[in-house]
Amino acid sequence: MGRKDIITKEYMEDTEVFADVFNHMIYQGEKVIDPKNLKELDTASVVIPYGADGAEVPYQKYRDVFKILCAMKDENAVYLLLGVENQSNVHYAMPVKNMVYDSLEYAAQVQKAESSHREALRKKNPKEKKPDPAEFLSGFYKEDRLLPIITVVVYFGADNWEAPRSLHEMLAVQDEKILSLVPDYRINLIAPGEMSEEELEHFTSNFREVMQFIKYSEDAEKLERLVKANAAFATVDRKAVRVMEEMTGMKIEKEARGEKVNVCKGILGIEEKGRAAGREEGREEGRAEGRAEGVSAGIQREQKLTRSLLGDNRLDDLKRALDDPAFRQKLCEEYGID
Repeated sequence: MGRKDIITKEYMEDTEVFADVFNHMIYQGEKVIDPKNLKELDTASVVIPYGADGAEVPYQKYRDVFKILCAMKDENAVYLLLGVENQSNVHYAMPVKNMVYDSLEYAAQVQKAESSHREALRKKNPKEKKPDPAEFLSGFYKEDRLLPIITVVVYFGADNWEAPRSLHEMLAVQDEKILSLVPDYRINLIAPGEMSEEELEHFTSNFREVMQFIKYSEDAEKLERLVKANAAFATVDRKAVRVMEEMTGMKIEKEARGEKVNVCKGILGIEEKGRAAGREEGREEGRAEGRAEGVSAGIQREQKLTRSLLGDNRLDDLKRALDDPAFRQKLCEEYGID
């Protein structure tokens, strides 16, 4: 797992942030999903029960190919969160990728139900009903129900999402009659560059500031206005700031201690350092330019004096002037050479 994956995973595993993302996507920002009710899923231990001849296929095989930030569940649903770092990391088969994830999670629920029934039958639990042949074969009973799987893709780039957003967009055939029989599969996408200010305000955690920062990261003036006008940027969690830095390539100055960072102050500090460095560079360039101009003027002055002395056939004075600056200056004054 790369550095960006580690930083974003650590940040998105915060249940406040995680719930904020799904409350925005499902309920337009209304706080319906309670962070206290979320439980993290260990997706690394999941296996698919539908391999060849019933053989189980480790889910880790798929996790190594498709990056997943984190997964949680409550009594209502299973929530999967995928992350895309920037445009160079866009997955052009993202609808299929999401479909695979969701299918794996549904398969895991079926497997869990099957295991639970078999364990109850093995222990002869009196509350466990005797399955009919079809239930016994599938391991999934008529009364069993699955939790819905909701997958959200967070795009951490400032530009627009240029990859397909649905399975139908990926298909070579666009015949409506054929497509009507092919279930579509659309991705649930959060892309800050495409979101309006009103949409961004639906977020209630510091995920809002992270998305706003990324959205305006390529426009220095807008970014400065944003952080100056928004008081929330004065106390941003360090984990959130690490995401801002890693995803935009910017460095934000931080105070030595404390869990909160004043992003506005940090950016202004960087800008002031940049301006100071620019001024010093300008002064140095000025000094270098002045030295160059001085050397050029000196050469021209000596050339004028040389021509004057040669014209008057004063060869001895010319030889002396080469080694005697004071005498050379006196001759320049004599000839009126500045």
